[in-house]
Amino acid sequence: MTAEVSGVNTETAQHTQDDVAVFADGLTKRYGNNDGVDGLDLSIPRGCKFGLLGPNGAGKSTTLKMMMGIIEPDAGHLNVLGNSTPASSPSLRSRIGYVPERHHIYQWMTIGEVIRFTRAFYPTWNDAFCDDLLRQYGLTLEKRVGQLSHGMLTKLALILALSHEPELLVLDEPTTGLDPIVREEFLEGILHPLVEQSARTVIFSSHIMSDIETVSDTIAIINEGRLLVCRSKQELLNRTKRIVITLDDTKESYLKLEGTVMVQREEERRIYTIDDFKLDQIEALRKLDNVRSVDVHDMSLEEVFKDFVKGARTSK
Repeated sequence: MTAEVSGVNTETAQHTQDDVAVFADGLTKRYGNNDGVDGLDLSIPRGCKFGLLGPNGAGKSTTLKMMMGIIEPDAGHLNVLGNSTPASSPSLRSRIGYVPERHHIYQWMTIGEVIRFTRAFYPTWNDAFCDDLLRQYGLTLEKRVGQLSHGMLTKLALILALSHEPELLVLDEPTTGLDPIVREEFLEGILHPLVEQSARTVIFSSHIMSDIETVSDTIAIINEGRLLVCRSKQELLNRTKRIVITLDDTKESYLKLEGTVMVQREEERRIYTIDDFKLDQIEALRKLDNVRSVDVHDMSLEEVFKDFVKGARTSK
């Protein structure tokens, strides 16, 4: 089976500045001759549960580190919570909770010592909320960080990110390294209820579609530092379809369809993934002399993700 691709349609939601938690325009970060992030445009509304989805090495962590002020962009404009100053500045950092992919928490400290140390940096720290999270997650103040499992360490990192009640919560691959049972418990038993009950903006990055699907209401797919598509979860499903065309004349190898993300060739069949699907496309196809049949299929979010990434790679 071979695959071809035409143009990929991308879009970001447009909002007034007061409605936007994070705005990126042409955000770029280069590592030598390689682009970690290449002209990325994003507009993330306040209160949104935003999933940043991409394969390993797609530029997700680099994007979030630029948002957090950990690394500086080489080009482009970035505004976080109405500020163009780096998110590492104390005034802005106090409004953001951040859980990195790799937790940098002192191993020799007890949980109580880590909490007291972290609390000193946040004037809005909520002791009662912190205590409640500790009880929910089964963590005791006397336990040393070095004795925690990876799953418990992730829970502690989430407590530290949430206890000052941030406006923006940034989660960079938080389920990486968790075994399947702990991962499911973290996502469905802890993170999903927490996200659903809050009005705060949440940005969640992952390469695992099911994780993004559990937490997010809006999804951006990126590959090799470039935005492929950004839509609500429901719009991705409604507007992305798989069209299977059976031809009478197999010499006709390719039909140009608007919004083609990817097309696969199987003898007399052509299997298209179409972005921004319209019914009139089907009617036009059925009128062609060499087309025997046209079938339209819904796609899962995982299928949508895979085809956008495959299409972007085969277009190069």
